[in-house]
Amino acid sequence: MSSIKTGLHVPPIVETTAAGDPALGPVWHGYWSDETDTQAFARQLATCPALAHSTLTLRGDLGAGKTTLVRHLLRALGVRGHIKSPTYAVVEPHSAIDCPLMPAGEPLQIWHFDFYRFNDAREWEDAGLRELFASPGLKLVEWPERAADFMPPVDAEIDIEPDPMRTDPDHDGARRVRVRAHSPTGRLLLAVLAT
Repeated sequence: MSSIKTGLHVPPIVETTAAGDPALGPVWHGYWSDETDTQAFARQLATCPALAHSTLTLRGDLGAGKTTLVRHLLRALGVRGHIKSPTYAVVEPHSAIDCPLMPAGEPLQIWHFDFYRFNDAREWEDAGLRELFASPGLKLVEWPERAADFMPPVDAEIDIEPDPMRTDPDHDGARRVRVRAHSPTGRLLLAVLAT
């Protein structure tokens, strides 16, 4: 059974305040022992109707598993075909034709942003990023801190880090995960994860 469900090493919990500061929002803590747990997390998140019109940031070092999580989430939402990283393009659009969160026949629009190479304020306007963030649909943002001056408010942030206690190669996929809600939509996402 997946540790996303059982909490084998670190039980998934939801705190009502974060580090004693209620202004930071509630937090869910979890543990992924391997990529199967990442996939289970994505599938669980994809059951929340609020996800269809939310903005999520993904934080973590290179190789932490941000893009892997996005790929599993997009598959869980019904995206077909090749899913590539937007590292060089800044944004990759996706459309989920048969998304269970949407009315029949209405696709879910998804934008996957990667601001790792973002360094020019003009790019925000020139690429039409303001309009994309203002449009309906799901926005998934890697490296949001590199565009912090331009980013609109987010609903939730997902922090992924390798488990520092698992340094052997047989367990290099182990991750500690924290999801912090910043809006009512983010709180709905946390509620789904806490079930």
